[in-house]
Amino acid sequence: MNKYQYKVQGVDYEVEIAEVEGNIAKVNVNGIPFEVELQKPINAAKHPTMNNPKVEAPKPAAAAPAPAAAKPAAAPSAPAGSGTPIKAPLPGTITDIKVTVGQQINVGDVVVVLEAMKMQNNIEAESAGQVTSIMVNKGDTVMEGTILLTIG
Repeated sequence: MNKYQYKVQGVDYEVEIAEVEGNIAKVNVNGIPFEVELQKPINAAKHPTMNNPKVEAPKPAAAAPAPAAAKPAAAPSAPAGSGTPIKAPLPGTITDIKVTVGQQINVGDVVVVLEAMKMQNNIEAESAGQVTSIMVNKGDTVMEGTILLTIG
């Protein structure tokens, strides 16, 4: 298992590469497991060991914190809308999304439920308005600061 330290936009990440099979890398980012799809599979014949410096699986893994951000492109929700972003206050897993795109909400309404350290955390709207986009799906793992949704 290889361990790497990265800093992305001022945030430190510890990336552990558990396994690379074909074009799927199983990595842990700050202790949270992700499956990262590589653009090209790593050829095991060319690179027989994980310790070979040419096997740079961490480069795609550096984008590992982005799975939550990458999924909205495939999600049926609207593209990133204008307005106030609601961000994850801590890393965790989305267990429930309480709103839909276009829904009118008020300050203090629970918009997302985030499980972190085996506790359910209600994420509340910090402003009133209409939900312009939902950037995550139920079951997504997010890092602190990930935009969950926007309110316009």
